[in-house]
Amino acid sequence: MFKIVLNLDFRYAAINQTWRLFSGLALLALIPLYLNAETQGYWYTFTSLAALAVFADMGFSTILLQFSAHEFAHLKFESDKTLSGNHLHLERIASLLRFAMKWSWGIGLLTFPIILFSGFVILSQKYTTVLWGLPWIIYVMASVLAFINSILLSFIEGCNSVGEVQKIRFLISFITIISTVIFLMIGSGLYALTVSLCIGTLSGTMLIFYRYARMLKQLHGLGTKISHSWKYELLPLMGKYAISWASGYFIFFIFTPIAFHYYGAVEAGKVGLSIAVCTAIYGISNIWITIITPKINILVAHQDYETLDFIFKKHLSLAILTYMLVITVLFIAVIFLGKYLHFADRLVNPFSLTILSLSWLMQITINSLALYIRAHKEEPLAIPSFISGVYITTTTWLIALYLPFEYFFIAFLSSYLWGIPWVIMIFKKYRKRDSVL
Repeated sequence: MFKIVLNLDFRYAAINQTWRLFSGLALLALIPLYLNAETQGYWYTFTSLAALAVFADMGFSTILLQFSAHEFAHLKFESDKTLSGNHLHLERIASLLRFAMKWSWGIGLLTFPIILFSGFVILSQKYTTVLWGLPWIIYVMASVLAFINSILLSFIEGCNSVGEVQKIRFLISFITIISTVIFLMIGSGLYALTVSLCIGTLSGTMLIFYRYARMLKQLHGLGTKISHSWKYELLPLMGKYAISWASGYFIFFIFTPIAFHYYGAVEAGKVGLSIAVCTAIYGISNIWITIITPKINILVAHQDYETLDFIFKKHLSLAILTYMLVITVLFIAVIFLGKYLHFADRLVNPFSLTILSLSWLMQITINSLALYIRAHKEEPLAIPSFISGVYITTTTWLIALYLPFEYFFIAFLSSYLWGIPWVIMIFKKYRKRDSVL
């Protein structure tokens, strides 16, 4: 049964991530075609600044997935998409969803106005003829609803529904990308990014409620009748996750704003485009880990560590192999076919791209080990994440001040030289503890 579910999950995850990869690459090719270099810089600066939404999430979506998976380990879906099983765990998962919605709306309405203001401060530093004000407002407003959608999807995914969630994510991505392409082709500029996000996000909300209306109604009704104080279970963990997730912004998303400030919009566009390409390849490679994430949590809940170790090692190896194959194709295209590809000159040079791609290869290992560790409802990675964030931000800032542009990603790569051994040491501690149980 597990193999059948895993095959279905893989199929839908593969469809979603393959679509995201190739549609993303197509979009990456269209952006330089329909936007000038300066507008491209604002495009990717928008997306980097919007990634400040990590300060709203603070790891809550991952915690929610883990806790819903642990409760769902004692439940099952009926044919009408309602839940049945142990009544205690049914009550707990209902109250968990209620807590998640109250928390996400509250923190979202608090955080996103700050993101809006921060964007105006940073983007207004450069004189430009690009009209970015209204698009930025629309983009942030749409991001609020996208954040709520992501919380709901994390909860559902934790209910061993990776395949279903990947189908919804695929449809959201499909609608968003098609809308973006249409608006780009009719010359909408930055509105192609912002309006398409609105359309995709609203479509996502409708898809979630269409597919899971009965479950959500069931859990809402049950959640209003009972009271469980999840804050005592979640908040101590969220404090540590908050450090890790806030640090994540400075590890992964600080590059484009720094490039925008010190090198200008054109170079920021190259940085953003190059990161987007590597992130897309990382995303399709990480399918192998994504499809087993809820199962990892369920196996930890059942203390079935033998099965856990087998599928974890297998899927980590497949993820690394996939990344290496696809990134090799990218370099062949850039080096040998670059003069035929109009977007190649919008990327950073091959030396910088090599540094960036090696960094994302190492991130596959870090991410997989982190998922294994966090499945134990613990967060021992707060300190490594915080130190990495401080190191990368500070070192990248110094590089921007004193070194040529081609060395811009050195801090990102060098952080893994000490980061991976540290995380492996923590992972081995958990493996040793699991082997005793």
